[in-house]
Amino acid sequence: MVWKLAQSPRMPTLYCAPGNAGIESLATCVPIKADDIVELKAFVQSEKIDLTVVGPEAPLALGIVDEFRKAKLKIFGPTKGAARIEASKVFSKEIMVSAKILTAQAQSFDRLASALAYLDQHELPVVIKADGLAQGKGVVVATTREEAKQAVRDSMEHAVFGQAGQRVLIEQFLDGEELTVMAFTDGRTVVPMLPAQDHKRVGDGDTGLNTGGMGAYCPAPLGTTALREQVTRQVLYPAVEALSRMGCPFQGVLYAGLMVVQGTPFVLEFNARMGDPETQVVLPLLKTDFLEVIEAIIEHRLDQITVDWHNETAVCVVMASGGYPGAYQTDRVIHGLPTETDATTMVFHAGTRRIGANVVTAGGRVLGITGRGKTLAFAQTEAYRVTKSIAFEGAHYRTDIAHRAFSRHA
Repeated sequence: MVWKLAQSPRMPTLYCAPGNAGIESLATCVPIKADDIVELKAFVQSEKIDLTVVGPEAPLALGIVDEFRKAKLKIFGPTKGAARIEASKVFSKEIMVSAKILTAQAQSFDRLASALAYLDQHELPVVIKADGLAQGKGVVVATTREEAKQAVRDSMEHAVFGQAGQRVLIEQFLDGEELTVMAFTDGRTVVPMLPAQDHKRVGDGDTGLNTGGMGAYCPAPLGTTALREQVTRQVLYPAVEALSRMGCPFQGVLYAGLMVVQGTPFVLEFNARMGDPETQVVLPLLKTDFLEVIEAIIEHRLDQITVDWHNETAVCVVMASGGYPGAYQTDRVIHGLPTETDATTMVFHAGTRRIGANVVTAGGRVLGITGRGKTLAFAQTEAYRVTKSIAFEGAHYRTDIAHRAFSRHA
């Protein structure tokens, strides 16, 4: 998002809190945590910042937009009430049911014994979801009853997700293909972005544990023009209208995580902000000035601008720390980072920081390497060309990002 804002013809001066080793070349990094609303507000006031753009979900769930608006500060993102569509899986499910949005059948539980008893008669596979924010790791697809019960115990009894897992959602398993459709909305108008496909599983061939995302590509051929129109009409508008009726209109980016079952889109989840790593393939294809879109949303005039896209494809490969999504080491020196910008590739930093002259790992997902070009094959080749030139101890990445698109084409 910083990279895209830096391309604005208006040449804004950018600050990023807390930022990382990649962002520091585009913005002044400020050592304030993203969820420290008091300090962020004080900084914005002292520096007379014109506009704040919120990236992650935690500050949205804590109500940063409400606090900034009270202080008459211009900010991009949904209010605390609207952000509940991501912050609570149970609330999100209630919105879908009330708005007649297609979704998997589910039941919520805040008592361990009741949840375990319910699992005794639930068909398999079954999906267990922590109700609150769990950084993309609060979902388990269980194929055995014991695995399902263990997931519930981990969440509710062992508190592996902290407070986020004190309530769980036990959900019907949907068998299909995942698709992400993000949309810009000012609370009245909805403008869908290009469709992307995330790769959640840690291993090639969609094997292993669920992660926050190991890569993505855009546009995904699964998201045909007809399907995108259907999603806009039957998912995005009903959700935005339902939140408005509840007195918490949604302004910002609404993310619909879909499962397409035999051509029909069901909603797996909503997010209240741009998705990671889908943003790394969607924003490079945005032709319209990102800053102009953001201001149109804040000023309720999204219907007055045209959002245009490049007729290209983008593929993003995530390089992760050894052990991710489990325990991993940090402060591994990263070698081979490109020193010059390239028209067909971008290296987006995620979990990195600088120690002296070295850029080192500082998280589970370390880098997102995006290739772009006229064809999917070219974009994929470019992404992997750069990925293979970068190294750090324990690094791993999937070698089959966009495989579903190629098999669909074949």
